[in-house]
Amino acid sequence: MRQYKDITRRDLLKKATGAAVGAIGFPYIISSSALGKAGDVAASGRIVMGFIGTGGRGGALLSNFINLRDAQVVAVCDVKRPNRDGALQRVDKHYNKKVCTGYTDFRRLCERSDIDAVVVASTDHWHVLHALEAVRSGKDVYCEKPLGMSVEEGQILRKEVNRYGRVFQFGTQERSSRNSRFACEMVRSGRVGKIKKITVASRYSIASENFQAMPVPDSIDYDLWLGPAPWAPYHPSRVSNSHWWHISDYSLGWIAGCGIHTIDIATWGNGTDLTGPLEVDGIGEYPPDGTCDNATGWDVNLKFANGVTMNFTDGKRNPLGVRFEGTDGWVFVKEEHLGGKPDASPKSLLEKPIGPDEVHLPVSNHHQQNFLDCIKTRARTVAPVEVAVRSDTLCQLSEIAMRLGRKLKWNPEKEEFINDERASRMLTRPMRSPWRL
Repeated sequence: MRQYKDITRRDLLKKATGAAVGAIGFPYIISSSALGKAGDVAASGRIVMGFIGTGGRGGALLSNFINLRDAQVVAVCDVKRPNRDGALQRVDKHYNKKVCTGYTDFRRLCERSDIDAVVVASTDHWHVLHALEAVRSGKDVYCEKPLGMSVEEGQILRKEVNRYGRVFQFGTQERSSRNSRFACEMVRSGRVGKIKKITVASRYSIASENFQAMPVPDSIDYDLWLGPAPWAPYHPSRVSNSHWWHISDYSLGWIAGCGIHTIDIATWGNGTDLTGPLEVDGIGEYPPDGTCDNATGWDVNLKFANGVTMNFTDGKRNPLGVRFEGTDGWVFVKEEHLGGKPDASPKSLLEKPIGPDEVHLPVSNHHQQNFLDCIKTRARTVAPVEVAVRSDTLCQLSEIAMRLGRKLKWNPEKEEFINDERASRMLTRPMRSPWRL
């Protein structure tokens, strides 16, 4: 297994510099940023990074990381040429020199021995395969949410992350939100009494027309875009961020794509982020026709061993966010980009900081910086793979229960359904050859 290269690079730089000084009799002129002066991080201490997926979310993450002083982006990968070329130009412009290489095939990026960490921000149906390739190539991974297309995918990724000893950060950035953390700390410290119910609401998927076949342009490697998904005729809307998220071949829809944020806050506050429910049942609404076929509405109940029922719905049924209801009051919090600031009853709950004898959750004030810091220290991130799998599983179980239309019993220790062969088959998903886990 590849060892972490930060130390190796430092050693090589020292040896190379020393040899050069001895050979020519006077010191090299080295830039202050290379030496780590003026607030910069020396080149030997920067995390060398590659990006797989540079579209909407990937582009935003690229902006976040290249502006962090201890990150050095050297490679970008995207099957869409405009995305790839645009990202490459952005990186080179940022560093004011040509430092970045663009790739169509993610395997070529992952095989580079100089890359320490990979950011996965591709389409949902590629997340786990891209992350697995990076992990097995000895890279640390920042993986966008949601995690996978099946429970099995998440379980295998978790196993491989731990097997290879990699640092993993899930893209549930609400864990780096002070407001979300404060709300969860209040609840776990007992400020609203014993929790009885948690209401979770998320944005939901959309319907569409049936997309008709169109010629594939030369600006995209369409076969590689489809990857493990079933073959389907090309249409620009099929590969657009406005629509692929709502097509079941490529995503579970916004029950996972957006719901993962609120469900993760809920399970964090409930103290069940390393376990799962005992029962799940619910109803879902799906488009009667059209290419987009993911749930446009849902109402799901997840029952946990601590006696709490988590009611997971779309945003038409309840306000977007998480509401913790206890015997002595309630706390409500939205995602950070929706307003974030907690509300509570009684209001006095919000006025008192978390005391030294109350529950303090892991602190991260910047999700991407937390990832880089943990790469250097080999510490656990604020959104590690174990939590990622458990939160993602809640979305998966909700979708399965909706599709089957009946109550399901779940064993959270074994992570399997109890005496339900049909539901168990839905924990895996076939992949188009030659792709496999």
